[in-house]
Amino acid sequence: MKSAFQVFLVLVQLAVAQIAFAQPAILPKPGKITVPVSAGASPDGFVITPQTAVVAADRSLQSEADFLNSYLQKQYSLQRPRLKKGKQGNTILLSLGNASTVSGAYTLEAGAREIKISGTDAAGVFYGIQTLIQLLPTDSSSTLKVAPIFVQDEPRFQYRGMMLDVSRHFFPAEFVKKYIDLLAFHKMNRLHWHLTDDQGWRIEIKKYPQLTAVGGWRNGTIIGNYPGSGNTNQRYGGFYTQAEVKDIIEYAAKRHITIVPEIEMPGHASAAIAAFPSLSCFPEEASFINKYPSDLSKSKGGKQVQETWGVHNDVYCAGNEAVFGMMEDVLTEVINLFPSSYIHIGGDECPKENWKKCPRCQQRIKDLKLKDEHELQSYFVQRIEKFINSKGRVLIGWDEILEGGLAPNAAVMSWRGEAGGIEAAKQRHDVIMTPNSYVYFDHFQGKPALEPMAIGGYLTLQKVYSYEPIPAVLTAEEAKHIKGVQANVWTEYIASTDKVEYMSLPRMAAIAEVAWTTGPKDWNDFSRRIDVQQDRYLFWNYTAAQSAYNVKQSVQIDSDAGRATVSFTTDSFEPEIHYTLDGSEPGVQSTLYKKPFDVRRSVTVKAACFKNGKQVGKTTLQQIVL
Repeated sequence: MKSAFQVFLVLVQLAVAQIAFAQPAILPKPGKITVPVSAGASPDGFVITPQTAVVAADRSLQSEADFLNSYLQKQYSLQRPRLKKGKQGNTILLSLGNASTVSGAYTLEAGAREIKISGTDAAGVFYGIQTLIQLLPTDSSSTLKVAPIFVQDEPRFQYRGMMLDVSRHFFPAEFVKKYIDLLAFHKMNRLHWHLTDDQGWRIEIKKYPQLTAVGGWRNGTIIGNYPGSGNTNQRYGGFYTQAEVKDIIEYAAKRHITIVPEIEMPGHASAAIAAFPSLSCFPEEASFINKYPSDLSKSKGGKQVQETWGVHNDVYCAGNEAVFGMMEDVLTEVINLFPSSYIHIGGDECPKENWKKCPRCQQRIKDLKLKDEHELQSYFVQRIEKFINSKGRVLIGWDEILEGGLAPNAAVMSWRGEAGGIEAAKQRHDVIMTPNSYVYFDHFQGKPALEPMAIGGYLTLQKVYSYEPIPAVLTAEEAKHIKGVQANVWTEYIASTDKVEYMSLPRMAAIAEVAWTTGPKDWNDFSRRIDVQQDRYLFWNYTAAQSAYNVKQSVQIDSDAGRATVSFTTDSFEPEIHYTLDGSEPGVQSTLYKKPFDVRRSVTVKAACFKNGKQVGKTTLQQIVL
């Protein structure tokens, strides 16, 4: 029999749980939310109407006020005059000033007569606006009522990033802006823009127009997963003009997002070499395009933009002075465009085969008394770093730049697990954690048979959410060098904008919370909030994966008893699962799953998850033979 104290503890736990689940579904989770107990039923909530004034108490916040006004107009067709002052008791006030000194910190206080958003800086005010947006309905015809609430919040990391690869597949400037909006909604502040690779050079360089005229286009693309089953034989490509780049940078800046440009070197250089064969160790050698080159590439020969994925041996010649001169010219134009303190040079997956055979590279190794080709790569990176530093910027690269010795001031993105990041942090270099096992969004996010084609791997929403960016092996001082976290969208198998969104969402919400929220994680609470966020993605016109709703079927067979016990789970919050045993498609009229059940004959089990009377996720099937 339970004691009175035990009963009291249970009641307290239930009350705490009820309060937690009564809180609004804000992502990423704020540091502190205070909701009056009666807020949900209170008639005193703040209602946003055409008469509501969005007031910037400081002139520097006008961009934030314009953003909120624009959002309300776009999503709810809420037209309003731009008033300097609102009527008393009908104002959303944006101001500077916060108890926290952390950039991006904010407080939001919603009462019956006014909503106040105050930030440490303009970024904090902007993030407060994102929280306000998540308090609004996902029905454009609904009353825009905000229940009383107080939110106090600040980011854990100052680098909260997503990488978008536009080299393997190209996406128009307008979509890049739409993707930037997505980052802004999640309070992320870095877009790592992968602009060059073997399969395409995507940024205009005025001094070298051939980089885009030739390097921006390939003669075909392999069909299916590597090594492919054929070639499309269709010319493919595109690039961003410098005018478009400037426009995108400005667009991102208004959303407090810095764009980090990546210009790959010394590997992943086939597109540039196709435009300028002299950059290669062996300019006369034709490009090797693996099993299925396009008909045009076969007939033309010579250097070609790559049509297949993977790692390619043709890299920049490290013994050729002209290579460094051209790279400095390219980086000068890039640095003049991008205000980012970080300039990414890749540095990953650089095969050394050509360098081993190249007389100029071998002479460079001899002249500099280098030990091997790994030290030659370190020389290449360090020389480029000195140039980048001379422009007042910091070189950042993938963890391969550690090979042969890390450049003195470089920062590292650790992608091959965490080892590179740990090593760099121990050497007192700044690190962005981006391990492929947790944050590569080109991996499958559900059972591969139910998902679109992907590069491989298996990365569920729950696994992304479980990631901890600061390795336990680091000391407190070393851990200070972990500056943030980033997820990557590589696009070898992502050819459409819809699929970019599908592969990013809802996993972006998970990494956003990892990057933003300090404190222990609660998967159950996160899954509750992401369930609401799925409706918001639809409201925002984004295509989000519903893989977390897919039903996982578990079958335990007892041959002696002649029965099988079937149970269902999903990665979603309190799923409504319906199933059939005759092979027919399940619907809301089918049997509702409540607990594991037994079957005593051979059956075909089909199960699916439903929400608001509609199926979400895919139908799963299990054959049971008894």
